[in-house]
Amino acid sequence: FKQGINSISRIINVLKIIYNIWKNKEDKDVIYFTISQSYAGNLKDILIYLACYKQLSKMIIHLHGGAGMRNIMSEKNKILHWLNTFFLNKMGAIIILGNRHADIYAGINDQRKIHIVPNFAQTYLFTNTATIQHKFENTKPLKILFLSNLLPSKGHIELVQAFLALDETAKSAVEIDFAGGFESKEQETSFLKMSDGFKQVRYHGKVEGEQKKKLFIDAHVFCLPTYYPYEGQPISILEAYATGCAVITTDHSGIYDVFTDGVNGFGVSKKSYLSLKSAIEKAIGSTTLLRNFAMNNLITAQNNYTTDNYNSNLMVVINSVYSDIIV
Repeated sequence: FKQGINSISRIINVLKIIYNIWKNKEDKDVIYFTISQSYAGNLKDILIYLACYKQLSKMIIHLHGGAGMRNIMSEKNKILHWLNTFFLNKMGAIIILGNRHADIYAGINDQRKIHIVPNFAQTYLFTNTATIQHKFENTKPLKILFLSNLLPSKGHIELVQAFLALDETAKSAVEIDFAGGFESKEQETSFLKMSDGFKQVRYHGKVEGEQKKKLFIDAHVFCLPTYYPYEGQPISILEAYATGCAVITTDHSGIYDVFTDGVNGFGVSKKSYLSLKSAIEKAIGSTTLLRNFAMNNLITAQNNYTTDNYNSNLMVVINSVYSDIIV
């Protein structure tokens, strides 16, 4: 809902969507949709709840974020809190990404309606232990990857600051690849100026498919020191697991539902380039430890974060709501 409610075209499009939902809702066995985390987006969702009021018992909403909805559901937003709670108590099911988001819906009367369905990594990204073993036979230089939307609160600026704070020996021991899109050309130019003159720092722009996979496969460490307000459970971390990377990240939103410091990699403090600098220094020369993280992460992804697991978990929720309706 980036354009906001002050965009006439956006308002018209949203009203068309709500009208189509209202017109086509009657003959549906289950209604499923992902909800928004912005205030404007939440107002749109509330209108959808109202349009489907008689069908709320067969509606499933899926929260893909966390931090933004926590603000909406807080007591400081009394009207939105009341409106959402009123409608959500009539829902068939609410899907969240992990336990750390469960408290967002503490006001729901029947907590059995809340289901956890973690995110997943796409099948084509999964590597194997032989590839990981080969990758960690050479960690000079140590390859660090940042892959995400390059928003100010995602932590990419702090990562460059951490690199610049390293001594010359440490700087020469690492390479950092950045991939993703900026909100504006001005932000991109400002970011690139920070690392100007250092060939160890590279920006690849937006990537997908095999180019994205190669960046992950080549990396020893994936770094996402995020404090993004609308963060949920970053898929990029699960993709890093699937491709055999150790991970450096923050205890933010739902990340620690899928990440444990010292098991999957290194945890760092939010908004702290010094904490990142320390983690990078710790990673340099710790080949065995990083390889163990990477091997463990692949196994974790294979056991928990595949598309098959995701689809199976989702269908369990959908079938449970459908079964309650026909009983």
